[in-house]
Amino acid sequence: QVQLVESGGGLVQPGESLRLSCEASGYTFGSYPMGWFRQAQGKEREFVAYTNRIAGWKNYADSVSGRFTISRDNTKNYLYLQMNSLKPEDTARYYCARATSPLGTAQAISDVKNYDYWGEGTQVTVSS
Repeated sequence: QVQLVESGGGLVQPGESLRLSCEASGYTFGSYPMGWFRQAQGKEREFVAYTNRIAGWKNYADSVSGRFTISRDNTKNYLYLQMNSLKPEDTARYYCARATSPLGTAQAISDVKNYDYWGEGTQVTVSS
């Protein structure tokens, strides 16, 4: 069955970096676009980043653009999120998700309804 397992979260100080990983199994990883979302305590889940099947097109939320980089290794079935210059407002639980199909608009890639499998998430806390 499809499984997505995130790792790499932790407690860091403002300005530091973290790299999240998402290991996919149970399907042909390279056949599906993938996304990262996050959910802060008491808030709705929000879009962070998206990559198409071959990482040729990527899209980011305005709040992370220029600081976060999404990437994937289709040979190893891994999705990554490199997070630099972290801020306290980046504190959240981060989830990777499989898109149901290639998504071509900003509205579509940010809609949780367009993702059919989710991991359990990994906690990122940015605090001094």
